[in-house]
Amino acid sequence: MTIYLDVVIVENLIMDAIIIYATAIVLKVKIRHLRIIISSLIGAIYSVLSYISDLEIYNNLFLKIFLSIVMVYIAFSPQNIKTLMKQILIFYLTSFLFGGVAFALIYVIKPQEILMKNGLFLGMYPLKTVFLGAIVATAILITAFKVVKSNITKKDMMCNVSIELNNKTVNIKTMIDTGNMLKEPISGLPVIVVENTALYELIPKEILDNLDDILGGDFQKIPDNIKSTYIAKLKLIPYSSLGKQNGMLVGIKADKAIVEKDDQVIEHDNVIVGIYNKSLTKRGEYRGLIGVELLN
Repeated sequence: MTIYLDVVIVENLIMDAIIIYATAIVLKVKIRHLRIIISSLIGAIYSVLSYISDLEIYNNLFLKIFLSIVMVYIAFSPQNIKTLMKQILIFYLTSFLFGGVAFALIYVIKPQEILMKNGLFLGMYPLKTVFLGAIVATAILITAFKVVKSNITKKDMMCNVSIELNNKTVNIKTMIDTGNMLKEPISGLPVIVVENTALYELIPKEILDNLDDILGGDFQKIPDNIKSTYIAKLKLIPYSSLGKQNGMLVGIKADKAIVEKDDQVIEHDNVIVGIYNKSLTKRGEYRGLIGVELLN
């Protein structure tokens, strides 16, 4: 059977590109076309080398894992190890799904001339089979993630937090925000973001009503007795969000925060309360945001 290397390169280039693009869709990440091409080309070249070479190294599991890490890193340029690991996981899930669809199509089409070498299928089946497999796999992947996401109800994402400060306590209904990795930059303590209006029973109104002045370094409107009690606990917390890349919150170190989720009661002594000067929701479904770190 005659196998053309240009066909091998094109087929694998297309498949790798679609897998990377499908991964980006699931992760909701914008990705440059040039990065997709470069990453896919590396995978396609490896496929050709696996076919033409008899060296056992090309069938080495660790080399394949390293190659996938390189492809993901080039495609997505992650900012940290945690993000990279998440991208690699989705990349593998997508690849396994595509592989399953490919096996199914090969079984249905039943090409007479087909061989497998170093995990690479080669045969004289048309290129449109590759596109068909990619379309089916992408549709299954997107549908599956939508179903899983829809099963995560708002109730599952809510928890109650009791915040204690200077012998006062307030109870806040918070939403678990998986993207909330906010920390106070000096101490590294996790931050619970809370609406300022939910804190009037905990923090003096002279502080809550003058957050912008405090951010500007102006404490003239704060009485001396309040300064002596609270000024040492105040923190400045930089943050980034949609529409505001260089924001700043006034924070205050709580004496204690008790998180209640389902049957769990988790107590934290080292927590910063970030005071948000607006409403988090239009209907007031929750008054604060808590990161998953504080659920452990």
